[in-house]
Amino acid sequence: MKALRVAMLAPPWLPIPPIGYGGIENVLQALIPELLKLGVEVELFATGNTTIPATKHHALYADGQYQHIHEPQYESMPITIGHLLYALNVIRKSGDFDIIHDHNGFLGPLALANTQDNIPPAIHTLHGPPFTTASRLDQTSLPDNLPMWRELATANKLYLVGISNAMTREAPKEIKHLVLPSIHNAIDVSQFPFVAKKKDYFITLARFHPEKGQHIAVQIAMELGYTLKMAGVVGDLTTHRKVMLEIANPLSPYRSVSDFRYYSDFIFPHLLTGSIEHVGEVSGQRKMDFISNAKALLFPIQWEEPFGMAVIEALACGTPVVAMDRGAMPEIIKHGYNGFLAHNIDEFKAYTARVHEIDPGNCRKSVEEKFSARHMAERYIEHYKTIISKYKNLKSKRS
Repeated sequence: MKALRVAMLAPPWLPIPPIGYGGIENVLQALIPELLKLGVEVELFATGNTTIPATKHHALYADGQYQHIHEPQYESMPITIGHLLYALNVIRKSGDFDIIHDHNGFLGPLALANTQDNIPPAIHTLHGPPFTTASRLDQTSLPDNLPMWRELATANKLYLVGISNAMTREAPKEIKHLVLPSIHNAIDVSQFPFVAKKKDYFITLARFHPEKGQHIAVQIAMELGYTLKMAGVVGDLTTHRKVMLEIANPLSPYRSVSDFRYYSDFIFPHLLTGSIEHVGEVSGQRKMDFISNAKALLFPIQWEEPFGMAVIEALACGTPVVAMDRGAMPEIIKHGYNGFLAHNIDEFKAYTARVHEIDPGNCRKSVEEKFSARHMAERYIEHYKTIISKYKNLKSKRS
């Protein structure tokens, strides 16, 4: 029987595996090896410095283009467009791919919505941002993305899959027929050390942004007298030293970056207390030690989080999670079993003081049962086969 041949279209910003930050790249780091183990041929379209094994590698860019990701769209968009056009040209020339699996934000669906017959059907994973809601429009200055999604209603070979039910629930009715059952992100659990006996500190692990709510974690840690260690990038600044240099510079261009202003106004003033620390971006063994030894991960999100990789990474290490009951959190956290779900800051504070009640073994078990890389890969293969079958039926009706 012929092996399933998949063109995996990663974003052009970071290598796989990433060094430090890289949400989509971390998902692909877990997915691709499992697909290979299950007999799938995976040809990976990524950056040239990608090192993860695949059946074959393709790259337009020798290195990740992350240094340009925050530039205006008319400067950064050609990077993704070039990456996608290159992939489609290779796929068209090859002529024998069974399916395309895309991870390129809004531009991926645009490129794949109405392709010619010499391009196979495609599945696009919705990593985020989420579909626009009325409340999100009220709370932010972001434009409405629903008109764009509605225009995909006539896509002839493109299907969408969300990373949580919370995310796809908000999909406009016009494209519901394209949305397949959600597949949660996952990790290779064996790569995360389980530590039952924790040290005396709490953590946050996310890029600094008002929607991530790190200022709430700071407030609660100070009120309870806890030590809080905060990991994450500020814009594209990866170390605490780099951030401090920009804060000390009154002419820093980063003052126009909302993430930087959030950090400087709401986080930086509290670092002087001695109990609140920013450790910068963490990766490798340093990241594993940081997560696995913490008493709990604090995740006080202020938006409908599409998933939250840091949550399952912490749980895999036996580290409980206290999160706001928003977005995908109820799909990951079982209240009182592997963490707590709060509805307001007062509840969040109360649950933070109770993390000792959570058994680290339950945290690990919850990831092994629901968020393993093997489970994710098997679900994607089911979707691949469903889409290929749908396309074959469609072609037979046309002929």
